[in-house]
Amino acid sequence: MDRESIMAMDPNILLSVINMKLRDEFSTLEDYCSYMDLELDKVNEKFSQIGYKYDEKSNQFVAI
Repeated sequence: MDRESIMAMDPNILLSVINMKLRDEFSTLEDYCSYMDLELDKVNEKFSQIGYKYDEKSNQFVAI
């Protein structure tokens, strides 16, 4: 999956994919974004539009 296809994905499906990656492979959202060459602000903005924010303590996106 490349950067463009990730950011074009339906946000609800992407939420599931990224939370799985954070749970299984990456210790922080910053690590995931760096690895996938994604802009952290754009990822956060995409999820805030559907009512989610990143929670550092649980290392996942959670409902606001």
